[in-house]
Amino acid sequence: MVLSDVDIKKYIAEGKIRITPELPPEQFGSCSVDFRLGRVFSVFEYSRHPYIDLRDKGSVQDIMRTVEVPPGEPFVLQPRDFVLAITEETLELDDDVLGRLEGRSSLGRIGIIVHGTAGLFDPGWTGKATLELSNLSRMAVALYPGMRICSFTFEQLSSPTSMPYRKKPQNKYAGQESPLASKLVSEVRGSGV
Repeated sequence: MVLSDVDIKKYIAEGKIRITPELPPEQFGSCSVDFRLGRVFSVFEYSRHPYIDLRDKGSVQDIMRTVEVPPGEPFVLQPRDFVLAITEETLELDDDVLGRLEGRSSLGRIGIIVHGTAGLFDPGWTGKATLELSNLSRMAVALYPGMRICSFTFEQLSSPTSMPYRKKPQNKYAGQESPLASKLVSEVRGSGV
């Protein structure tokens, strides 16, 4: 069951959904809450690395550079480019609530995709959300830290999970404070593939 704005506010008051900093009223929709774009981006260094090798001993993060946008300035997302970004807000979910990250229609209408596949936030999640930003447009788009970039919807599980994300021994992204690159390399290396 997707929670309404009434239930989202109730879950926040009860501590089942924790969002910091506290959200102003304009960030609440009828069944969602908007999160804002943070100031830190991870950008692939295309000119130095010809491809991503999932068996390489280095991490994907090693072929990316971090860009921190100064206050008031934009991050310009070039046409057909892909970068990782982070939300300004931190999200913590109880063991019986899941979150879904969704793009915003207003951004989609100018070619900005907020996530490729990573839209599900497991019960027990804690941290900031990494955004998989793509520009499908033929025009560059200036994105400003602090702007509303995505929305979250929430669902109530039938019962608390037996293994919340933050307690999974193999969780890769719990507690993230900056946009983290894929950690798939360690899985592929360890699997013999």
